[in-house]
Amino acid sequence: MLDRLVDKLLGLPRAEGPRPEVTRDLTVPMPDGVTLLADRYAPAGTTSAPVVLIRTPYGRAGLLSKLFGDTFARHGLQTVVQSTRGSFGSGGEFRPFHLEREDGLATAEWLRAQPWCDGTIAMAGASYLGHTQWAVGPYLDPPLAAMCLGVTASEFVSAFYPGGVLAADNMVSWSAMIGRQEERFAALPNPLQKRKTRRAMAHLPISGADVAAIGKPVQFLRDVTEHFVPDDGYWAMSDHSAEVAKLDVPVSMVTGWYDLFVGAQLRDFRLLAEAGKQPRITIGPWAHGEPASFRPMIQDQLGFLRAHLLGDRTFLQRAPVRLFLQGAGTWLDFEAWPPPSTPTASHLRPIGGLGEVAGQARPTTFTYDPADPTPSVGGPLLTGVTKQRDNQEIEARPDVLVFTGEPLPSDLDVIGEVSATVHVRTELGHADVFVRLCDVDAGGVSRNVTDGILRLRPGFPAADADGVVTAEVTLDPTAYRFRRGHRLRVQVAGGAFPRFARNHGTGEPVTSAVTGKPNRFEVFHDAARPSRITLPVFSR
Repeated sequence: MLDRLVDKLLGLPRAEGPRPEVTRDLTVPMPDGVTLLADRYAPAGTTSAPVVLIRTPYGRAGLLSKLFGDTFARHGLQTVVQSTRGSFGSGGEFRPFHLEREDGLATAEWLRAQPWCDGTIAMAGASYLGHTQWAVGPYLDPPLAAMCLGVTASEFVSAFYPGGVLAADNMVSWSAMIGRQEERFAALPNPLQKRKTRRAMAHLPISGADVAAIGKPVQFLRDVTEHFVPDDGYWAMSDHSAEVAKLDVPVSMVTGWYDLFVGAQLRDFRLLAEAGKQPRITIGPWAHGEPASFRPMIQDQLGFLRAHLLGDRTFLQRAPVRLFLQGAGTWLDFEAWPPPSTPTASHLRPIGGLGEVAGQARPTTFTYDPADPTPSVGGPLLTGVTKQRDNQEIEARPDVLVFTGEPLPSDLDVIGEVSATVHVRTELGHADVFVRLCDVDAGGVSRNVTDGILRLRPGFPAADADGVVTAEVTLDPTAYRFRRGHRLRVQVAGGAFPRFARNHGTGEPVTSAVTGKPNRFEVFHDAARPSRITLPVFSR
């Protein structure tokens, strides 16, 4: 009855036949002598068949094993769920991203030597489980039969430091989670621990936020805060983006408009498509790990795996790109990403306007104070209040500039890549430029649609003779309908805390900075320096 309920909740056809056979704690040797543990889920009576490999640091029990191992096996797919190095019984130390390539390739070699594996291997999973796929897929020979990549990317560094700024909220919350995930009752809801972790995000220096959150150090947070300098080669072992176009494996992707990896994952998709690899992707209205995303993700991965491992290709009859148009509540299919659109600039105008042409006025100013950092609300976060939220309280602050357009005469569909150009002069040189696009309804409620940030430092970008720099800010891609009568709004600020670590204005490394200085910003919006946001306007 439980199996039938799971299938119904996931929108899957009812699985027939006896329950899968489960073999626990298989020992998989690594080249350095470390042993990793894995569980095998096999359809009853399996002798030799393809294997779906799932490598995870989050344990082999509970929801994960039910959603992937048990469900896949009940629907005909032999599945092996393995605990990555240093997690849940596997030997060695868990150092995220460090040895996933070596361990993954060794695991694939071991699987192909087992009598119950016919030599065909595919991989599946989401988030870090997607990283473990990218650590194997480009390098395995013979190659994988398929990769199912949920809310992930070929490189994670751009998610650690978007625009060159430490993603404090996500890094502290994930560090706290992995630091205590094997403790007793850690999987149960704990509001007290959540509040403690959120308070720890304000700890200075931020490298000590792990101890402030869970009472003990977490090496991953130390690694992230110590290696945030541009061009630091420390994370090279985690970056597989150079191999994307060479990948010769069928790929299916699922992501969400409020997922922290959406920009990088769509970049992977585009590289694969331009290389003629025929990937497919589904982009829904979800945040990372949102329960609503489980159903479409399992449907997509199960259908794709059955097509490539069992010959059931009925699930493949769809367009390469399927996306949810927010604000319209509808799904659209396209042959490519991004779909054809018209780049349309909206200029930041004096006295808070937003229009087709630049204004003529003195720059607009504000002061960012790291002692009272501009707060963040909503957006692509791992925990806390995510997705779209009311921004009116933030917009009332003196350290946030707001530029608002006139009511729209008709619906406006924005689908694709969004960018902003902000001409700015700062007092200290060390500064962040945060840009957010919002949808203001007829009642005046301002809801975030997409945003981006860029860290400035002396010499980057190069300043003109007046000390003005041109900040080119990449916002997350989106698909959104601004309704007739609504207004576009652009925010410009010096940060969004704790989503992004505060900029102390001193150039001191984030791992040790504890003090800061207020920083005066001047944002230019005249014809010579036309600050603007550029939107991909879609017309059917």
